[in-house]
Order: sequence, then structure tokens, then C-alpha cells
Amino acid sequence: MNILSLLILIPTITMIGIIISPSHKIVRLVALGGMIAQLITALVLMFSYFAIRKAGITDIMVFYQDIEWFKTLNIHYIVGVDGISVAMIMLTSVIIFAGILASWEVVYLQKEFFIFLILLATGVFGFFISLDLFTMFLFYEIAVIPMYFLIGIWGTGPKEYSAMKLTLMLMGGSALMMVGLLGLYFNSSVDGHFTFNMMEIAKVNIPGNIQMYFFPFLFVGFGILGALYPFHTWSPDGHASAPTAVSMLHAGVLMKLGGYGAFRVAMYLMPAAANSLSWIFIILATISVVYGAFAVIWQKDLKFINAYASVSHVGLITFALMVMNKTSLDGAIIQMISHGLTTALFFALIGMIYGRTHTRMIDEMGGLIKVIPFLGVAFIIAGLSTLGLPGLSGFVAEMIIFIGAFQHVDIFHRVLTILVASSIVISAVYVLRMIGKLLFGPVRNEHHLELKDAKWFEKLSAGTLIVCLVGIGVAPLWLSNLISDSLSPILSKLMQFSSLYTHIF
Repeated sequence: MNILSLLILIPTITMIGIIISPSHKIVRLVALGGMIAQLITALVLMFSYFAIRKAGITDIMVFYQDIEWFKTLNIHYIVGVDGISVAMIMLTSVIIFAGILASWEVVYLQKEFFIFLILLATGVFGFFISLDLFTMFLFYEIAVIPMYFLIGIWGTGPKEYSAMKLTLMLMGGSALMMVGLLGLYFNSSVDGHFTFNMMEIAKVNIPGNIQMYFFPFLFVGFGILGALYPFHTWSPDGHASAPTAVSMLHAGVLMKLGGYGAFRVAMYLMPAAANSLSWIFIILATISVVYGAFAVIWQKDLKFINAYASVSHVGLITFALMVMNKTSLDGAIIQMISHGLTTALFFALIGMIYGRTHTRMIDEMGGLIKVIPFLGVAFIIAGLSTLGLPGLSGFVAEMIIFIGAFQHVDIFHRVLTILVASSIVISAVYVLRMIGKLLFGPVRNEHHLELKDAKWFEKLSAGTLIVCLVGIGVAPLWLSNLISDSLSPILSKLMQFSSLYTHIF
């Protein structure tokens, strides 16, 4: 069996195993065992990919498999990966593993919770391996729909409102995406047949006026999931009401579908429009970065703090993508990985702290590092990665993006890069203030003196994410090597129309 199809089969078998499990203990062991198997498979995939490239095989996509699915519309089950896909699969595997551990004590409708959680992850895996646009869209929907139930049933606060708002906003984005995908389908005839095959569409010279019409549908459709301004409002509400593991997957992985899809589909298949319209999305991304950072300063709820910080840092991904040079694109992918790990760690720790203190308001807590030292130190590491401390992944990603953006010598790019870079200072303000209030000073509530530090499954969950953050921060070259070759075909298509880009500025 193709190893990529195994990434879909393992979660499916795990869900079946959960259904037939006789007890709560068995349910969580099956869920954890399945995701350990998934993580091992992802590691095998990554090392196999490195071996293939070392052997000199230069195919754009490897582990390619094409199975006809619906002949009438020429829809196929086509899967394949390059280095970017492998990196995103590794990110998803790590976060779903950590998310299962963070949900270890879930009891209410336990089977249903783990099934929906793993179904969400299955959709994400399918999205990252799909090369047929219809199949990719199908997996996208599989990833989004479980969010409604996970937030609406197991969430907190105004969970019904948040679940409905998130679902409607993302379904709106799906509608826009479908228009764009159909635009590609009906304007990409290969041998007299329309196709959803991404690699075949990439060989077709779609007329510029067609690209200009359909590109905004695709880019905005994906951008809504990536919290593109002004379509970001679903994100803070969804994060604040979601249970811990769902917030981890939502911010850590699901939002990356937006940036990945915008890059892999919209920009790669419609490069002329991407160049012509880039200035609009650069401005919107700059607003996302700066607005999101300033919005954090006024928040008192830990989840809202991390949610608005995510809007800012995901906006940085969109900014880097639309700068469109080798350095910035490299930085954008690394930022996807870095932000995914950092925000997943933050949400995991917030859930663990909330489970002990029963509050997320920073004004009601203080001195926690004295009573829960492991969680306190882990929280500091997450915060320092967010503000870009050297030695952690956040620094690597942000510096690469800023260097790439500043390679443009025109005043437009230089000014907006400076504005985006100012978010580092704002991040330092809210991160250091949050850490100071939450962890240091006197203990504000005497009941907090009785708190217990992290349990084994919480330490394993947070520790796994910390190891990844430090690993990328200390030795980022392996990740850069993983994705570098995969940028070349996309970048070469974008550069064919770079004269449109430079002419505007």
C-alpha cells in the first residue's frame, strides 16, 4: 500500500477501534496508540523523502498514486508529496499526538470526542497529500465540519454561537473556493478533457483575464481559514470556546490549510493574477499582523490573547507568501511550522492551567511558577518563541521573512516590511506582561497554593512540542533543506510573470 494512503487508513482504523472499545481507559489507549502509529508513519515518510532526494530523484511529487474515482467528471484520487507537504504532515502528526495526550481526562461523550478529533486530523492529512483539487476540497470539508460539533458540544462559554459563527464563516470560504476551483476546472482542458489534476493544470496557460477573475475567489476562500483581514473575526471566538485539543489543532494545523492552499493552489496555478494582485493582499496581511498584535494588548483572557496573537502571526505567513521571492517563501513555510507548534503549546498550557485554576483571566492569577513549575517554565518557553527569541523556532521564521521582504528595493515593500517588523516589539510587550502577571509576584488566590503540577501525560504533550520548537530553533537547516527543492517549481512559475509585479512598484 502507498504510504500516503496509509496516513488516511491509520486514523480510520483508529476511529473504528474507538467505536468498539468497551471502556474509557481502552478508548484513550486506542486513540493514543493510533496517533503514535501515525507519527511513526510520518517519520518514516520524512526519512524516506530525504533518501529519495539524496538518491538524485528529482520528480516534483514522490509516492505518487493515481486511482480513477469518478470517470464522468474526470475526478481521481491522486496523492503525492514534496518537501512542503511532508513538513506539514509532520506538523499535523506531532500536534494530534500532543492533542490526544492533552485530552487524556475527557470523560463526557469520550468516544464521540476522540472520533471527531481524529476525523478532523484525517481531513487535514488528506488535504496535504491530495493532488486532485476535488479530492483536496473533499478533505478540506472533512477537516472543517467536525469543528462545529467539537466546539458546540465540548466547548465553553458561548459555545453554540462560536461554533455556528466559525462554521458559517468557513463554509462561506468554501463557497468561494469552489467557484475558484470550478474556474480552474473549466479552463484547463487536457487532451480535450477538463481536469482537477493540479499537476496537469499547472502545465496549462490559463488566460490572464480568467486568472484575474478567479484568483480572488481562491485566495480569499483560503485566506478566510488563514484569518485574513477583515475575515478574521471567527478565529478569536472559535479559539476561546473550543476545548484544549481542538484549539491546538485549530490554530496549530487547520489555519495552515489556508496558507498552504493559497500557495499550492491559487498562486501556483494562477501566477499572473498572483503577481498583479499581490499588493492588495500584502496590505491586508500587514493590517492582520499589526492589528492582531495591538488587539492582544487589550485582552485579559488567556485564550483571547493567544487567538489574536495567532491572527497576527498567521498574517505574517500571508505577507511572506505575497512578497514572492525564494527567501520569503522559505520563511513562510517555516513560519507555518513554527507558529503551529508554538500556538499548540500555548493552548495546551492554557487548558492545563485552566483545569487547575478554573479561570483564564490573567488578573486573577499570579505567582503560579512557585506551585506549578513545569507548566510555568513551559509557558515561558512558548512565550519566548512567540516574541522571537534566538534559539527557538519563532526567531528563525521571522528573520527569514523580514530578510526576504527587505530584498525588494521599492518603497512600498520596505515601508510595509518595517510596519510588519514592528509587531516584534508589540509581541514582546504582551508576552512579557502576560508572563509577569501570570507566573511571578505573589500568589493572588490562596487556593492556588494547593495546585498540583503537570501529570505525566501533560508533561509528554508539552515536552514533545518544546523539543520540536528548540530543535528547529537550534538546527533549522534540516527543515530548510526539506522544503527548499519544493519551492523551485512554484517560484519559477511566479517569476515568469514577475515583470507584472515589478511594474506596479
